[in-house]
Amino acid sequence: MDRNSVIGFILLGVLLVGYIVFNQKQEVTARREKARQDSIANLNKPKIFTDTSAQGTASKPDSAQLAGEYGEYAAAAIGTEQNTVLENKLVKIIFTNKGGQPASIQLKEFKASDGSPLMLAQGSFSRLALQLPVSNHNLNTADLYFTPGQVQQAGGGGQSITYRLSKSPSEYLEYVYTLNPDSYLVDYTIHAVGLEKVLPANQSTLQLQWNNENHLQEHDMQNERLNNQVHYRYTTHKHDYFTLERTSHEKLEGNLQWISVKQQFFNTTLITKTTPFAGADVNTKVPVSGNIVGQAYTSLDIPFNRAHDFSFPMQIYYGPNHYKTLKSFDIGLENIIPLGSGIFAFVKYVNKWVIIPTFNFLSGFIGNYGVIIILLTLFIRLLIAPFTYQSYVSQAKMKVLKPELDELRAKHGDDQQAFGMEQMKLFKSAGVNPLGGCLPAVLQLPILVAMYSFFPSSIELRQESFLWAKDLSTYDSILNLPFNVPFYGNHVSLFTLLMTATSLVLAFYNRGMADQSNPVMKYMPYIFPVMLLGVFNRLAAGLTFYYFLSNVISISLQWVLQTFVINHEKIHARIQENKKKPVTKSKWAERLEDMQKRQQEMQKPQGKKK
Repeated sequence: MDRNSVIGFILLGVLLVGYIVFNQKQEVTARREKARQDSIANLNKPKIFTDTSAQGTASKPDSAQLAGEYGEYAAAAIGTEQNTVLENKLVKIIFTNKGGQPASIQLKEFKASDGSPLMLAQGSFSRLALQLPVSNHNLNTADLYFTPGQVQQAGGGGQSITYRLSKSPSEYLEYVYTLNPDSYLVDYTIHAVGLEKVLPANQSTLQLQWNNENHLQEHDMQNERLNNQVHYRYTTHKHDYFTLERTSHEKLEGNLQWISVKQQFFNTTLITKTTPFAGADVNTKVPVSGNIVGQAYTSLDIPFNRAHDFSFPMQIYYGPNHYKTLKSFDIGLENIIPLGSGIFAFVKYVNKWVIIPTFNFLSGFIGNYGVIIILLTLFIRLLIAPFTYQSYVSQAKMKVLKPELDELRAKHGDDQQAFGMEQMKLFKSAGVNPLGGCLPAVLQLPILVAMYSFFPSSIELRQESFLWAKDLSTYDSILNLPFNVPFYGNHVSLFTLLMTATSLVLAFYNRGMADQSNPVMKYMPYIFPVMLLGVFNRLAAGLTFYYFLSNVISISLQWVLQTFVINHEKIHARIQENKKKPVTKSKWAERLEDMQKRQQEMQKPQGKKK
């Protein structure tokens, strides 16, 4: 066996050992993650003790078993579940005495994508409960039966209900809920009397367990999961978030003003009123199958001052991600709407100060959102019209100079430095700014990116139809494919095809402006729209309709201006007149030319040596 064979076998062995080690680490990580998820699931699994007099099927546990599990709260371990409804014209909340918590939340003005009622919470997974120490373990109040009070009329026309868990007449825990009229807000107060007696002497916080299970509400599961996030804001006004699909655990340290579980168009948020949360621990899970978008298990630390009569007031927001509504709370909650992030974070100000006010103004008297998008597009193009005109004039000048530039390129061949110097002299003598056509593109970029953020997150477009698009907030599929096309998808979006086609027409119309000697610059305007076809195929129809309409306006404007407004002969005559004028060089231009000359002189001896 020669040396090369030995080296080959050694490398194969190293690769095999590396693969085995890597695979073992992956398995260990997977086992740890499964153990973590199972532990969390077991912690939040509802107890199965029931009242046999009501159900008639479950076996009743003995008193010793109840005492061991529930301690002094054993009497509340068994009961009959009773529901109470609080509602206004926006929200319907069904409360249950088991846990004294919301059992389901329905937003009455919205529907899920399949036409069913839109539920923000339902089922046994959703929990809002305190953890109480009992017999060397924590007891979740969601497993205990509270005594419900009567529905009361609160101040301002709201409805209120109180659930009490009594240990004795002078020691009890109360949850008080008040649904405000014509509002998505619920006032929620934890009231405890004598609770300090059952807590360890060194315990200064109460643990509030808050579980959320988000079900699919829109057409696209993938897009829903990308938008299933946990947002939070500290009392320092710092806002941050993470996506459930990418982060399985997050420890939030510091004083929290609010924490929100967000979906694409709706959210559930816990908001403190006086005292902030002392921290939070969030565990998440994204099921691999089924209709569940994501699950969040959140433990919130409530500061406990060990007062005999303790209250912690807060609010719960169950509602839409509507910018104006969230902004009205004046706590920065509107920042959960993705209006611009990353390197394009600045475009959120374009959305906040220009796009959203204009959109809201138009929607105030126009009911068709397709028409609103058309008017919004015209408004934006009118806003940048002066710069657009200057861009077309600059393009016309460059078109007039193209024959002379081609001569210079042929004259200097591969000597790009010499060609660059002669090109600058030509531009200077003709009075042409080669960057004149870039300004409108630079101005349009923030608007294009702002629209990319605005349309997919605008709840106003949700389930609004226009032409063949049934829902402007999602893709306008005209054909569902029985298979998935790589880098494209399993459906055909017509607005995306029209956007791509008009982008290619626009590129063809401007083909004379590209550097024909550079293959990349020559063909990129045609390749780029096709490359983006798969990206935009699954985006909101409102967005692709806007881009398509903007392309149509650009093509029409160019044709009108180039055909009827811009006189190429006059521009050519003016350029020739400018060439006759003495050229005054700026200091910057003189320094640039001197530098280029020195570089040329330095290259000459090197050429001789060769």
